[in-house]
Amino acid sequence: MAFGTQDDTDEVMNEINMTPLVDVMLVLLIIFIITVPVMKHAVNIDLPRATNEAQVIKPETIRLTVDAQGAYYFNEARIEDADLAPRLQAAAAQNPQPELHIRGDKAVRYEKVAQAMAAAQHAGLHKIGFITEPDLP
Repeated sequence: MAFGTQDDTDEVMNEINMTPLVDVMLVLLIIFIITVPVMKHAVNIDLPRATNEAQVIKPETIRLTVDAQGAYYFNEARIEDADLAPRLQAAAAQNPQPELHIRGDKAVRYEKVAQAMAAAQHAGLHKIGFITEPDLP
């Protein structure tokens, strides 16, 4: 029992079914017709302009040097031990607060460098660093 006829030829269909394509296009058209008026009803305002570059105010750097004899140099100017604390307090009152770089001679007693650090901390300086020489091979 054959359900088909023997006369049918196995030909390839050369026609494209356009019905699903038309359906998809009509749905997209309806979506655009509905959403475009909604997008147009926005409040027109003039937005301010801004940049993302931060304004950098570089703080001053104070160089405090302690030589081999224990003498203090404030920015390469020799000062007495009693003048150290008032100068550090004046520097701590500046805005922005300067950075303190301590350069201690390797032959100086640790006590003199520790006194300078304590005076800086007591004055209220927060950024304290040490300057050293790199060890070259």
